[in-house]
Formats: sequence, structure tokens, C-alpha cells
Amino acid sequence: MKPRNISDAEEFFLLGLSGDLDLQPILFVLFLSIYLITVLGNLLIILAISYDPHLHTPMYFFISNLSFIDICFISTTVPKMLVNLQAQSKSISYLGCLTQICFVLLFAGLENGILVMMAYDRFVAICHPLRYNVIMNPKFCGMLVALSFLISFLDALLHTLMALLLSFCTHLEIPHFFCELAHILKLACSDTLINNTLVYLVTSLLGVIPLSGIVFSYIQIISSVLKIPSAGGKHKYKAFSICGFHLCMVSLFYGKCLVVYVSSVVTDSPQRMAVASVMYTVVPQMMNPLIYSLKNKDMKEALRKLMDRIASLQ
Repeated sequence: MKPRNISDAEEFFLLGLSGDLDLQPILFVLFLSIYLITVLGNLLIILAISYDPHLHTPMYFFISNLSFIDICFISTTVPKMLVNLQAQSKSISYLGCLTQICFVLLFAGLENGILVMMAYDRFVAICHPLRYNVIMNPKFCGMLVALSFLISFLDALLHTLMALLLSFCTHLEIPHFFCELAHILKLACSDTLINNTLVYLVTSLLGVIPLSGIVFSYIQIISSVLKIPSAGGKHKYKAFSICGFHLCMVSLFYGKCLVVYVSSVVTDSPQRMAVASVMYTVVPQMMNPLIYSLKNKDMKEALRKLMDRIASLQ
């Protein structure tokens, strides 16, 4: 079987979550609903934070950035899936496939970076409250987001450019609903040692180091909160409740990665792995607005004001 460069390949074929034609309409309605809920929910979060001056703080600045990233993340994969389901097609151009890989890596890295910033924000707010406004100034917060974008962009660009050097055989079927780097490497006929080494090295650096920072931050936070006198129970509750939202996000982000990794180890079924991957490309992006709106009093009040404002304009 003669290998060919990716630029010579006309298209890849996304096999999706299921080959059962009877399930295609159900999957279309399900993922369309999830996509609309995710985009609308995150958009409301962004508008509410922008509209309410009381939420113009570092914590909500990071939350609004997270919502924007979630919209971009899910828009990278789900719309193409919906188009393929509706058109009963499985094809995606090689350029479209590489573009998906690049943006998935970019937004996954950005989400990881934002979670680290939110952990640091809570660490400074609880452990160094008197210096909070000095440390977490708008310029510094903007620099953190810009740095995260730069690192994520370079990571995504590196992997995408390395994928351009691969050669592929005629079997170009991807057992997934979007192009994922791991599946592309498995399809390659050429040597992927350098690509796989880069994947493991960069993933370890951009995964272990941020997670270690989050764990360290929360160890310090818990230690500081426990030192609050029993008379300050109200402050303890407020501190834990605020951090609880972020811990839910961290659990979703790293938990989904663990689910995908375990699934790839314990099962050889491509369909099951594709379903498991939904955990990190669809579910967290839909859950984020719910986590930050259902039990967050400030956010609920901001959303109420926004709804009242919209109603008054009609």
C-alpha cells in the first residue's frame, strides 16, 4: 500500500458515534440541543458579567474568558458533526481535519490555563486578601490570559505542523466524530516516533505542571480557611462555596481526561472511545454555565438584571 503525503489526501472519513442509520436523527437532535444550550448559556454568562459592574472583578473576568473558550471549543467539533449527520456524509477535507486538530488543541490548552488562573486568583483572595487588588490588577490578569493563549497556540501549531510531515495510506477512516491528533497518528504510514514523543512530552508539561499548581493552591486555601476562628463560620462557608464552583470545573476538566485515558486503555472499541471523548469536547462546555449560575447568587442576580433589561427593550 503506497503512502502519500497528507496534502495529497483529498479527505478523511469521520465514522461518528454510531453507524446505525436509525440513530442518526436522534443524535442530530441531541447534539443540536446540547450545542444551542451551551452557546446560549455561555453567551448569557458573558453578557451578564459585562453588563453588571459589580462583576468586573478578576474572578469573573476569568469566568467570562472561560465561557468564550467553551463556545469556541464546542463550535470547533459539533457543527461539522451536525452537518455530516444531516447530510448523511462522513467526509472531512484534510485541511478541515488539520484545522480541527489545531483548534481543539488550542482551546483545550486555553481552558487548562484559565483553570490555573482561577485557582491562583482564589489563592491570592483567601491567603493574601490585603494584597489582592495590588496583585490581581487588570493588566496582570490580561497578561496571564495572553500568556496562556501564546503557549496554547504554539503547542497547537507545533503538533499541526508535525502532522503535515506525515504520510498516509489509502485507509483514512477516523473512528470518531471529529479529527483528533491521536487518531491521525494511528492512521499514518510513516514513522510517528517524533510526533508521539512530542505529544507525551508536551501533554506531561502542560498537564502535570498546571494540575500541580492547582493542587498546591487549594492546599494553601484549605489550610488558611481552617485557621479562621470558629466565630467566622460564615466566612468559612463563603470561602468554600466560592472555591467549590472552581473545584467542580477542575474535576470536570481533569476527570474527563482521565475517563478518556482509561477508556483507551481498557477497551479496544473505537465507538466506546468516541463516546468517552464526548466527555471532554461537549459535556464540560455545557455544564460550565450551570455550575456558575444555579448556585452563584451574584451571577443569578446579574442574569436577572440582564433579563429585565432585555425585557424592557421589547
